[in-house]
Amino acid sequence: MFAYYLALAIRSFRRNIGMTVLMVLTVAFGVAASMTTYAVFRAVSGDPIPWKSGSLFVPQLDTWGPDQRGARTEPPVALDYRTATDLLRDARGDAQAAMYKISPAVSSATAGTHPANVDGHAVSSDFFGMFDVPFQDGAGWSREDDARHANVAVISARLAGKLFRGESAIGREIGMDGRSYRVVGVTRPWNPQPRFYDVVNTGGFSTASEDIFVPFATAIDAGIMNTGNTDCVKSPEDSGIRGLVGSNCAWLSYMVLLTDHAREDAYRQYLQGYAAQLQASGAIAWQPAVRLQDLPHWLDARHVVPPDTGVSLLVAMGLLLVCLVNTAGLLLAKFQRRGAEIGVRRAIGASRKDIYAQFLIESGMVGAAGGIAGLLLTFAGVACVHALLPPEIASLARFDGSLLLATIVLAIVSTVAAGAYPTFRATLVQPTLQLKST
Repeated sequence: MFAYYLALAIRSFRRNIGMTVLMVLTVAFGVAASMTTYAVFRAVSGDPIPWKSGSLFVPQLDTWGPDQRGARTEPPVALDYRTATDLLRDARGDAQAAMYKISPAVSSATAGTHPANVDGHAVSSDFFGMFDVPFQDGAGWSREDDARHANVAVISARLAGKLFRGESAIGREIGMDGRSYRVVGVTRPWNPQPRFYDVVNTGGFSTASEDIFVPFATAIDAGIMNTGNTDCVKSPEDSGIRGLVGSNCAWLSYMVLLTDHAREDAYRQYLQGYAAQLQASGAIAWQPAVRLQDLPHWLDARHVVPPDTGVSLLVAMGLLLVCLVNTAGLLLAKFQRRGAEIGVRRAIGASRKDIYAQFLIESGMVGAAGGIAGLLLTFAGVACVHALLPPEIASLARFDGSLLLATIVLAIVSTVAAGAYPTFRATLVQPTLQLKST
């Protein structure tokens, strides 16, 4: 019967080509608008580390005070050097990492390559385990390496290929700003979006890959300058990294891993106690506010997902709804005009169930055609997005297999739903009345 109903639907389309094309285009435009907007929303609202994001926390502490903070009501988004190193020293989390952005000139100490500036981070050893950084070869350095300020480094597979031309990089020496570092690990391509560990500098999204990681304490000793954002209420007295270390400028990202609620509560109490200790020691003259937010709340508080994106998605879904209402109206008009056909079919034995099946299949075929046309329009829409949005966000909006499948399914399901009421009205046709009228 399915093939028979398909043949009836095709015959019906041929009789009303103009109305059929109008319905298909209506569905296609509604679906394309929704899926193009969804492609952008999906790109910027994903959880970058869903298996662990609820256990990753960002501490904040107000070391500026009400006079220097001015109109700001929240503590700085980053930490100053003293606070970050105190939290690292106390190590009250399951793991913790202080981080700052670097862009050193790197060369191979053995192959004699020319130095080239690369992007990276100075981080604590827990960084790699906390964020599940994937390794191609080797591993991160140890806490003992942190403690003895070891000259070690983790580099990306891309940088390893440039410096060592296919040979193993593990154990090899690289030069960086006049010092030699031993390579202990090579990472696979890794660029989580949003870039949750570097929101302070990137705002959440960046297309630039990270090619090098060095120990936090080693980088401070070597004077490797911070190339990320620095937020100061008073200019440092000294220049360079020495000035930042001695100031209360907020320039260090910090995250801590807390694996259960008990440890979260204990860490929050620890932060409050640390703040009270600062005040009691006279280091600050106010009761500093503290914050401890898990990663999803932190990203939300930093407005990493552009607020307009969610609104745009709602508007696009509203447009789809309007398109489906129009499609339902066209289907209703079309089905009502076929009362005689329905009456004859009912008179020769077709049940209401058969009428349901016939017209729902016809609605589904409109949806399938609308979905195929919607795919083309969605592809064009995503291409337009690449031209209109910032590159770091636009590059995340992709037309992939999941978006293709979702577009087809949305078109068919929506059109079948839109055809439910017209089909119901079609089943109410009384065969005797229709036969008398003809």
